[in-house]
Amino acid sequence: MATATTPTTTTTGAEQTIADARERIDALDDRIIGLIQERTAVSTVVQETRIASGGRRVHLSREMEILGRYREALGKPGTALAMTLLELCRGRI
Repeated sequence: MATATTPTTTTTGAEQTIADARERIDALDDRIIGLIQERTAVSTVVQETRIASGGRRVHLSREMEILGRYREALGKPGTALAMTLLELCRGRI
């Protein structure tokens, strides 16, 4: 009987570990979403200020810096993530 309880206990322990980890992931996702919303608002200020002062909405060399930073930190998928962030923050070009 002790053998029969061990898998249940292990499964329950594993299920709890997974549930706890998923809860943490959900909390991290909430923070990430909040940061993206904040980044979008700041980007809007930059774009509006640039346009009001006679500049262009998009500054391509700055975007290349951002792409490079994400690629360096996260590898090739970082580039795709940065492109998505840039699109969310500035819209399609």
